[in-house]
Amino acid sequence: MKLKSLLWILFFTTIVIIGCENKTKIQTPIAKAELVKNEIKDDGVKATDFELESTKGNKVKLSDYKGKIVIVDFWATWCPPCREEIPNFVQLQKVYKSELQILGVSLDTDTKNDLAPFMEKYKMNYPVLFANNEIVNNYGGIEAIPTTFVIDQNGNIINSFIGYHDKSVFVAEIERLL
Repeated sequence: MKLKSLLWILFFTTIVIIGCENKTKIQTPIAKAELVKNEIKDDGVKATDFELESTKGNKVKLSDYKGKIVIVDFWATWCPPCREEIPNFVQLQKVYKSELQILGVSLDTDTKNDLAPFMEKYKMNYPVLFANNEIVNNYGGIEAIPTTFVIDQNGNIINSFIGYHDKSVFVAEIERLL
């Protein structure tokens, strides 16, 4: 009886240890992403140019906005923090319209037809582009949304943010670059 109890305890302890190991492995990429973010901020890595179709049917290239600060925001309509950031981006685009261009890169797949009414509802005043695998890979694999990149007037990524961030964070980034 004692041997059977001891075996069960050993079994459950092993399961718990294995579970903790997997949790650590899941957290490791996040830590690496933070290191990469800091390196990008310090070194200014050139942003990969892209050409994507917008919701209006025209092609938009990142390089079209050289000379402006560009915020590239990877998001989706079904993402609550993404929806929460949109009014902030709308305000930033209004305030800094001559120095800034916000580009929303939609990761929606099943809801592409719903983007026009969504954009109207949120009064989105900046281009929304349809993501493809190439841009997702070129910008680090986008593991969480929203993921937002701040690109300077020379096309260098100067910072990136994962998750919701208050408008004041982006105002500080923009003001620093002006």
